[in-house]
Amino acid sequence: MFGLRPKLPIAEEERQWVDEGFARLNKILGEDRMRKCPVILPTDQFFPDPYDRTEGALDAIFRRVCAYMQVDISQVELAVIPDINDLIEILPEYHHNSDGPAGLHFGKQHDGKSEIAVRKSIVKDPLVAVATIAHELGHVILLDGGNLAHDDGDMEPMTDLVTVYLGLGVFNANAARRFVQYQEDRRFGWSMGQLGYLPEEVYGYALALFAHKRGENQPEWIEHLCTNVRTFFRQSAKWLQENANNQKVDSPSK
Repeated sequence: MFGLRPKLPIAEEERQWVDEGFARLNKILGEDRMRKCPVILPTDQFFPDPYDRTEGALDAIFRRVCAYMQVDISQVELAVIPDINDLIEILPEYHHNSDGPAGLHFGKQHDGKSEIAVRKSIVKDPLVAVATIAHELGHVILLDGGNLAHDDGDMEPMTDLVTVYLGLGVFNANAARRFVQYQEDRRFGWSMGQLGYLPEEVYGYALALFAHKRGENQPEWIEHLCTNVRTFFRQSAKWLQENANNQKVDSPSK
């Protein structure tokens, strides 16, 4: 009506990067893996284990995320690192806007196993714990699997994108910007935390492209997205429905 057309919440350059990123992941992992993977949600169906904010509970999450991302748990180890530490700067880290990284990828060790780590404070928040572990396992898949190099310019954003591609995008998109409750002495309040390398707008489009390629017009799982990401998803989904043919965005095969 009135000549109004759907608009994307991201720039054309960002859209092209996401589209090309999906094409790269198609070659690396196979498109069927994206089309057929379950969309992992913060529900008892996917995480039935009681979560008491201990390292034992974190290990249960780690094992489940490994299974969902098809990472052989016998070939990767999880460590918990202090919140304040002197870390080698060249290690790929899951970016956090406070002191120290949320997670680290140490790569393959002398025993041939990959090692990842999360900071101790992350254990308190299961949503962020899942997002951090998923990102670090993305490093295991892309870096340790020889599919990307450390010096690739978009290595970290691609590692965020692979979480969407493999069905963990709800967690990583919701963790991109997150209100965090804090209490210091007699002060109490909220602060904004940010994890990862992709902004909410890009996650919204990436999730819409994920759904579009799977033939999901109105997936129920979008109700688990935070308000901002859900809005960006819907804007992007409308744009994809109208522009897929013009932009050569592949629809799911029938």
